[in-house]
Amino acid sequence: MFGWEFPPHITGGLGTASYGLCKGLLKQGMEVIFTVPKLYGDEDGSVAKMVGAENIEVDFRHPIYKDVWNKLTYITINSNLVPYVGLDEYYSLINSGKSVGVENIGSGNFKRKFSFSGKYQANLMEEVYRYAMVASTIASQQQFDIIHAHDWLTYQAGIEAKRVSGKPLVIHVHATEYDRSGENVNPLVYAIEREGMLSADKIITVSNLTRQIVIERYGINPDKVVTVHNAVEPTDDEAKKSLVAEKHISQKVVTFLGRITFQKGPEYFIEAAHKILQKDDNVRFVIAGTGDMYNKMIERVASLRIGSRVLFTGFLKGLEVDRMFLLSDVYVMPSVSEPFGISPLEAMRSNVPVVISKQSGVSEILNYALKVDFWDVGAMSDAIYALLHYPALSSMFKKYGTREVDNLKWENAAKKVVNVYREALDK
Repeated sequence: MFGWEFPPHITGGLGTASYGLCKGLLKQGMEVIFTVPKLYGDEDGSVAKMVGAENIEVDFRHPIYKDVWNKLTYITINSNLVPYVGLDEYYSLINSGKSVGVENIGSGNFKRKFSFSGKYQANLMEEVYRYAMVASTIASQQQFDIIHAHDWLTYQAGIEAKRVSGKPLVIHVHATEYDRSGENVNPLVYAIEREGMLSADKIITVSNLTRQIVIERYGINPDKVVTVHNAVEPTDDEAKKSLVAEKHISQKVVTFLGRITFQKGPEYFIEAAHKILQKDDNVRFVIAGTGDMYNKMIERVASLRIGSRVLFTGFLKGLEVDRMFLLSDVYVMPSVSEPFGISPLEAMRSNVPVVISKQSGVSEILNYALKVDFWDVGAMSDAIYALLHYPALSSMFKKYGTREVDNLKWENAAKKVVNVYREALDK
């Protein structure tokens, strides 16, 4: 299994889902070798054998690299790493005026380890391709039956592992470039996603919403694509005991938790907050997260003159998230396009009623959540206001929502994933 992050070092739902699935597969009798770019040493090794790509030595004299390098290791074009380039193409790039660099493994320097940040930084594409190089070596060293690659960052690694081993490849689509960027897709990321989908023997999507995008936008055969909804990992009893969440204010608290990006719809949350505060200023709104719209959202809050009622906490993780939910009276996920969305399940697990956008995959499986269109700020503010001011309504959603989410177990999701594995192996 190839992933990009693993708890406790996560930036969103991808690492959380990877961990939950590993635990579920363990209960199904599966042994998982989980590879990440960088290991920190505090990952839970009881659910999977953890492998850090930066610890793997690559020997370019190995036959698996024979057709890959064509005498060049790799080149960088405008700081992006580009493997699989022939000499003719290289010389045409040199003459194109682009910034082209070459890293050579000649002069006997055939062995090396690559460094990885494991982050989502400016050199992300470079790390994606380095990860694929290392995946070739890992696939030649490990014993396994099937390859499972999580999200576009690892599809190249999955493809290389399949090339080297001949084993079936399953890719797991947690999000697509259309979810992250709308219609302004990055053509390079799109190309990587589509190559992964075409190379895969089976494709798992986290919702029917995402499945339709894969089929329609990427031109993939529907028979190849299977939906397996995400689940939620229960908070263990010891962790619950350590949680201390005491409100020091009497006001109700409404929370947004996620990346502050276009995809997550933070601007709609702020507009809804403004509407509610015009009716009742005894409410506090919390925006937990970071992202490229962070400063813009602060400026919008200031322009609406509601700064004293809105708190920006920055990024929260682990028990900080659970503590935030314990302080919340309502959780809101106003995503513009959300392939799934685990955070509402985490909120409901903490006995918090939720308002979610209809444009989210999780809305397909939840009955006890108030659902609105992300753009309908009026409906969103009405739903939040109702949960804050009508105790009977709030109590009903807490009671049945907690019961509903308790049945959404990773063990059940893992059973469906095992069936996908069997289908891939039978092809």
